[in-house]
Amino acid sequence: MNTIKTRTVCIGGAGRTAELKLGGVFPVAIQTMWKEGIVPVLTDERALFSLLDKIEALSSLGCRLLRFAVPDIESAEALCLIAEHCTMPLVADIHFDWRLALRCLEGNVAKIRINPGNIGSKERVKAVVDACREKGRAIRIGVNAGSFPSDIAKRVEAKEISRAEGLALTAIREAEVFEKLKFENYLVSLKASDVKETIEANEAFAKQCPLVPLHVGVTEAGPLIGGIVKSTLAFSHLLKESIGATIRVSLSASPEDEVIAAREILSACGLSTGGVKIVSCPRCGRNGFDVHGFIERWQHKLLSMDKDITVAVMGCVVNGRGEGKHADIGITGAGDSVVIFKKGKTVRTIRHKDLNLLNKNADIAFSEELKSL
Repeated sequence: MNTIKTRTVCIGGAGRTAELKLGGVFPVAIQTMWKEGIVPVLTDERALFSLLDKIEALSSLGCRLLRFAVPDIESAEALCLIAEHCTMPLVADIHFDWRLALRCLEGNVAKIRINPGNIGSKERVKAVVDACREKGRAIRIGVNAGSFPSDIAKRVEAKEISRAEGLALTAIREAEVFEKLKFENYLVSLKASDVKETIEANEAFAKQCPLVPLHVGVTEAGPLIGGIVKSTLAFSHLLKESIGATIRVSLSASPEDEVIAAREILSACGLSTGGVKIVSCPRCGRNGFDVHGFIERWQHKLLSMDKDITVAVMGCVVNGRGEGKHADIGITGAGDSVVIFKKGKTVRTIRHKDLNLLNKNADIAFSEELKSL
């Protein structure tokens, strides 16, 4: 197990932006990426405030850092505008054109993600580093298997080294550039779509550069279920070795799903971010309560609450209060009744023959009991 503490990277802290510290003694932070273009906010105030509301919702779920693709100058202008109104630190994802990074740094964008392999010359990298140093911003060096330097790519193709070794060598080379420039406020990510490659690449880099904090992720992990499985396998292995200052679960799904998945992985690894914990049964033929419907209506609301409690959602009397007796609050049902319980003891019984009204009344009662915790 890796017992060496990495350096601490400071992100944000200027203007309205909250300060986030990664690495060192600080907890693993969850991040995600915005999935849509942002140019409309430049001309549509409603689009801007709608986006800001969604960022606030992500924050309430546990997201601490949000990355945006910046493919053109209009996107850079839009991100600067968003950052003016946002408390969460924002990251500009830059490829190919270093000038976009410089434009973002004129605004309150807290961090730049660049891939030195496609950003151009060392002079361009230095320009971005110098601007970040001057303005107190952070950088993530992003390395993936699609952007090996030509010499490393040839060695990988010739099978002289593995793809994981190629990722580690590329990242080490890029980190050395930053070290020579005496810039330490950076993280590194080494991502592959294969779990084994991701683990091996991150382990190799951490062994050679133990002070550099790592952003951990499995890139292009896939749809919801497959992506969560891959990410869980990779993250649990690396986090056990104290590798990883921040994580992103990359899914073909919503940013909210990415944040919730990351939150559950950290909790399962004993690195809980706190907040509400939901336990629920899978439902079966004994079902007396619409577990799936209740979870769909309540999950985001519950996970956004500033409460350290366990909520049990059970489908029938078999699992109901018995399986959920440890929960601070729980809900179950049988026939035309819904039971709300606390620490295994019934506090409310709601009855109604109309299913829609039963669910509505149960939601109201559950909300009232929840407020008392």
